Amino acid sequence: MQSRSAVWIGSTLALAVLLSLGVPGCKDEKNPAAPGTPLGPDVTIDIVGNAGASSFSPNPDTVTVGQTVSWRNMDSVIHALIDDLGPITIGTGAINPGATTVPVTMTAKGTLPYHCTIHPSMVGTLVVLP
Repeated sequence: MQSRSAVWIGSTLALAVLLSLGVPGCKDEKNPAAPGTPLGPDVTIDIVGNAGASSFSPNPDTVTVGQTVSWRNMDSVIHALIDDLGPITIGTGAINPGATTVPVTMTAKGTLPYHCTIHPSMVGTLVVLP
């Protein structure tokens, strides 16, 4: 039989572990994600196929400075995106079917045209507002 102090120590340690992991369903408004947990993008643009200006959905899309954008490949082939303005804001590398890019933070206002380097007729536009 365990002594009361052993039970108290075990219970205290268990409570400390639970509190350090966070309680499911509880949310810290100042830090909505656990430390080290990457947040998803503010906007996701789908790559829907090799169809010129209809290759991306939505196209054009609008975001504000500071927001993040990812592209999700809903097509059955690999795509790779790059912006047309330089310096490179978008440079995704190969995006496999079903994959989503790492979020890219939009740091300046303006119109950002982009295209697929594998399929140059695939064109999109992102409008970044202040």
